[in-house]
Amino acid sequence: MQRQKIGARAEYREQESQRVRDSANLADKFAHLKRLTVDMQFYTPGGLSRTSQVKYEVNLANAKSVFRFQCPNHECVRGDFDLTEELAAAVAAKRHAVAGEMTCQGWRSKTTIDKYRCQNVLKYELTLGY
Repeated sequence: MQRQKIGARAEYREQESQRVRDSANLADKFAHLKRLTVDMQFYTPGGLSRTSQVKYEVNLANAKSVFRFQCPNHECVRGDFDLTEELAAAVAAKRHAVAGEMTCQGWRSKTTIDKYRCQNVLKYELTLGY
């Protein structure tokens, strides 16, 4: 039986999913964090047009401390947005809100690897309660 080769995108997603699964829950890692709300807005490269927005209250008992989100570009290879360090720094400083912007550094598609970066933009706001 011949094994099916998985693509670079699927391989990367599996590695990142495993990294998330292996991380501690937010409630265990940040015991004094009682509430976390995430407001994310995704934009096209250059930040000109918003493509989607997500706002939700995080279930701290179930959410993982590797805090990452997939790039909305379904063709993106080795991209995505990782807010793990931003969240950890905010909790360590006991900040009640943190906002920022990230640009996806993945490749636009499998045919543009080493040529064109994805460059989708994530604007986020984290609201924390202790």
